[in-house]
Amino acid sequence: MRSAPRFLLIASLLAVGACTTPMAPIEVTRFHLGEMNERGTVMVEPAPGAPTGMEFDMYANAVAGELNRLGFAQVDGVGQSLYVAIVDVRSGTRERMGGGSPVSIGIGGSTGGWRSGVGGGVSFGLGGNRGGLVVSTQLSVQLKRRSDQTVVWEGRARGEAPARDSGALPGRLANALFRDFPGQSGRTISVP
Repeated sequence: MRSAPRFLLIASLLAVGACTTPMAPIEVTRFHLGEMNERGTVMVEPAPGAPTGMEFDMYANAVAGELNRLGFAQVDGVGQSLYVAIVDVRSGTRERMGGGSPVSIGIGGSTGGWRSGVGGGVSFGLGGNRGGLVVSTQLSVQLKRRSDQTVVWEGRARGEAPARDSGALPGRLANALFRDFPGQSGRTISVP
């Protein structure tokens, strides 16, 4: 019966090690001309020279969703909107630094009497290898008034995630960028 509590301890530690790594906070900087009280229609477009394709579409859709949540109605007709949201996405990958897990379990025993003994142990890491690829992305958005091309709001959000979790970056970056819209102008904040 004594092995049951030890087994439960080992099983719970293994479960903790299998949890996904929490993602780093998003760094957000915004600039604007004042309160953004006027809402209206908006068209999302890529910035000149911005890479387009499936990855861009994921970010453009995330930006459109956040603008819609804030009361901007998206239109697809060229020249039909009050605002234009110019979206630029720049991504790169790097190798994650680090080795094995900082947590290990030791299982051992000893034999012998008072002042003597022989011991042995087995140790293994939890959580797997901490290496691998990390995706770093910057999402930049300019909100322009179509009539005179004045930039009334702009912002950028930078974040990173392990490559296996990078599909969550478009939503996380867009949400962080437009949180508490329009935000404090000229200040960089960290959004969890």
